[in-house]
Amino acid sequence: MTLESRDGYALKYGVLYALIIAAIMIVPLFVYMQLVTSINEAKNELFLKNLSYEIIGKMDNYKPSVEDSYFNFPRYNESRAGLYDENFHPIFSLIDDLPLIMTKGYYAYENRRFYVQPLPKKRYFGADYLIVESESKNYEIYQIGLLIGLLILLMLFIISYFIFKQFALPFEKVNKQLDNFMKDSMHEINTPLSIINVNIDLFSRKNGESKYLTRIKAASKTLSNIYNDMDYLIKQDSIEYPKESIDFTRFLIDRIDYFQVVASLRAIMIETEIEKDIVIYFNKTKLQRIIDNTLSNAIKYSYENGTIKVKLYYHDKKIVLSVSDYGVGIEKPEKIFERYYREDLDKGGFGIGLNIVKKIIDENDVSLNIVSSPKQGSTFTYKF
Repeated sequence: MTLESRDGYALKYGVLYALIIAAIMIVPLFVYMQLVTSINEAKNELFLKNLSYEIIGKMDNYKPSVEDSYFNFPRYNESRAGLYDENFHPIFSLIDDLPLIMTKGYYAYENRRFYVQPLPKKRYFGADYLIVESESKNYEIYQIGLLIGLLILLMLFIISYFIFKQFALPFEKVNKQLDNFMKDSMHEINTPLSIINVNIDLFSRKNGESKYLTRIKAASKTLSNIYNDMDYLIKQDSIEYPKESIDFTRFLIDRIDYFQVVASLRAIMIETEIEKDIVIYFNKTKLQRIIDNTLSNAIKYSYENGTIKVKLYYHDKKIVLSVSDYGVGIEKPEKIFERYYREDLDKGGFGIGLNIVKKIIDENDVSLNIVSSPKQGSTFTYKF
């Protein structure tokens, strides 16, 4: 696990953990907000009701002593009031407008709150109702609740991020050690493997072919293919693989020739239908991984004395590579691209070849169609 992947791991699971906690918290937070809102509504109703009693008290205390005296209607900073007749027409009002439908008692309309107090007939300036209005403060409660929720979510994410980052540190160290071990092992394997291959060629030139030498060659080439997969797996994220113009026809024939010895060891024939002069713009290393792993699997899962058919041709302005075997087939095609998955443990290998192939074709917009039936064989068709 690299530093970048550790950060990605911590970020991914930090967000996930924070969201899970947020989802758990949302119900009690919602209930709490509803409770606070209900309490605030009760307080607002009591406030408006007391205010209406205060205004009525002031009107009761009004005693016109002279002819031109007048009643100074109470005014407040956070509320307004007015006197209305039985049809809710204003006699005197500081309220801008009323909802179309009014009811006695406490009344909510949008972000405004009203308290309608019936009055004794004609006692207070001919009014039938005293209405007191104030603005609702519920939106402030929701804003505060939302802000608190976001702050809690942010704190949870920050704490989770650092916890998961520290949690991943031992795995990062182990992976780094494993990475170094793999690199050192690959380096140590490369030298003796090269010596084996060179000496096989020298021995065959001097002494001719034999069934024992053929077996050594086949085993060496199988080992080389595994080595190349491991080498690509280790280097894929640290090395650039530039594209170039490749004679696909010649390249494919060379790779088939390379695997002929492996196939002949099990008396498997490789039949070809390869069009001439097919050129592709691709990376050689990646193209080799696709071809080698597909051919290697076709040989590995074919029956002895069987046949493998390899085709390369143009179709609908695309280059098509098709490899068919008539062997054991695939029981779970959807799982064969998973790293380390092997359907038949007796066949050997590490289960990384097709995982590498899948990543390469996804990166390069290559489509793959697999047709397979158990005990009848499989066909891999790539479209470049």
